[in-house]
Amino acid sequence: MRYMMSIMSDPQAEADTEMTPEIFEAMAAYNEELVKAGVLLAGDGLAPSTEATRVTFSNGRSTVTDGPFAEAKEFIAGYWIIQVSSPEEAVEWAKRCPHPSEGDTGEMSLVLRRIMGTDDFGDEMPEELKEREREMRAHNEHEA
Repeated sequence: MRYMMSIMSDPQAEADTEMTPEIFEAMAAYNEELVKAGVLLAGDGLAPSTEATRVTFSNGRSTVTDGPFAEAKEFIAGYWIIQVSSPEEAVEWAKRCPHPSEGDTGEMSLVLRRIMGTDDFGDEMPEELKEREREMRAHNEHEA
């Protein structure tokens, strides 16, 4: 089972968070644990929301808006893609992520979402499209 584990943030937390050597060290140690356990497939922090671009589709048109987005209540600040054997294992890895310590007023949350494969869509997805997806994935893995 593959899961996307997203670090959630908001504009205020993003502005208030000072990245210290200790934070970088804690995240590096956590990433090393994921690698040693063989569950990490990918993971990165994301650039600040001030560098983000939103493309919105409405009424057959697209609108491009540059960040930051004052109306945003929450956004993804970073992510990991992990491969585990169960939802419970995904939760256990999430619980081990470095986080604000007791007494720290900061708050952090992670969101776990299972990544669906073509077979998860059942009969709703035509077999021909499932095969096309498999071929594209195989091509991408070969190119990487």
